[in-house]
Parts: sequence; structure tokens; C-alpha cells
Amino acid sequence: MTDATPHILVVDDHREIRDAVARYLEKNGMRATPARDASEMDLALKTGRFDLIVLDVMMPGEDGLSAARRVSANGGPPILMLSALGEETDRIVGLEIGADDYLARPFNPRELLARIRAILRRADRPMPLAGTLGGRKQSFAGWLLDTDTRALTHQDGREVSLTSAEFKLLTVFLERPRFVLSRDQLLDMTSGRVADVFDRTIDNQVSRLRRKIEQDPGSPKIIATVRAGGYSLATDVRSVP
Repeated sequence: MTDATPHILVVDDHREIRDAVARYLEKNGMRATPARDASEMDLALKTGRFDLIVLDVMMPGEDGLSAARRVSANGGPPILMLSALGEETDRIVGLEIGADDYLARPFNPRELLARIRAILRRADRPMPLAGTLGGRKQSFAGWLLDTDTRALTHQDGREVSLTSAEFKLLTVFLERPRFVLSRDQLLDMTSGRVADVFDRTIDNQVSRLRRKIEQDPGSPKIIATVRAGGYSLATDVRSVP
């Protein structure tokens, strides 16, 4: 962060909630800007710089999951999603599309603050999204990944777009071909957090990535499932000049 005071964008269609969250963050040494929906969020992002977005899932117009997907795909700031208590699907999908954390309502303001600070600490010591592969082109199983542009191209000319989460997961595999990586390891390396007991974020991300790069996602040959182990990139990788 270039500013010593973190600037948080609070996006929620409930005025009482967004104003209360903004006031609480300001009391605790942060700047906060409220927005009532995705349109106001977009306008704020065009005219200001933010270190993190607190984003409600359920909003009129474009919902929070769709908005989070757009922001993440465009390399926007970290996102903490808010959703109704017990909406497990929202949590999984939100993390899968690039959100950094998730908090269910009703929430304790102190927990919200703690999670925001944790995300900001991780953001203060960023690693290149492509890890050690930054600035390189990697060839594997008929695919070519340009880690600078995130362009993924097949030898038959097909081009595939990757979300930030999918790109990060793929580069983790490409850095460690034929290594067995557990779900906990993959989650730690891609998002810097520990899995919950029923966390299926990595399984869902692997499934989505397979649908994009495997000839037959139901019988994968590139990203193999290792029983009681996790996943492994079952192909060789080489750098291309």
C-alpha cells in the first residue's frame, strides 16, 4: 500500500450496514467509502484508489459474486465477501472466483476488522501472481501460457481466458510438474489461507481449470487426482524463449 492509511470500499445496498461498517473502520484508523451497489462501486474504483473492497453478495442489479468476478479478472484490489449466514455455496463460489475471504452475517465488527487487517498484511508482502514463472512462456501438453499477459493458447489455435484464481492455480502446478500437492498446500500457495473442514475451494477451481484445458474433463490427463493425496500436474513443462 502506498498510503499509510488503508482505504476501504464498503459495498452494500443496506444503508445502515454500510454506514455502520464505514464508521467502525474509520474509528479504527482506516478510510472508508460507502457504495450502495455495483454501479457505485465501479464509479468509485474509476475515481479513487482502494486497498480492499468489502462486498455484499446479495444486492439489487448486479450481484456481489458477478461484481467480484469482474474486479478479480481485471486485477482489482482484494475482496472480502459478506453473505447471509449459512450460504455455503456463496462462500465457495466467492473464493473460487477470486475473493480473498468471506464473512457470514450477522458478524462481529471486531472479526470483520481482524479479517480486513489480515488481508492487508498479505497484500503488503505480495508475490508475483505468476510466482517464479513471471516473465516467461511455459509450454505443457499442447498449451502455451504467457505469464506476462496471462494468455493461454492451444497448439490448434484455441485461446482460453483464465480468471485470476485459475491463472494462479495453473502457475502453481507449472512450477511443480509431477509433484503431488495436497488441497491444503494448494490453498495456501494460491490464497495464503488455511482450509476449513468442508472447504472445497481447490476442488472446484481444479474442476473449472480442467474444463478449460482437458480434452475430456471427466477423464483428466493433465491435472491428475491422487487418491488420499491431492492433485498433480501429470505432464512435463518447458520454458519457451
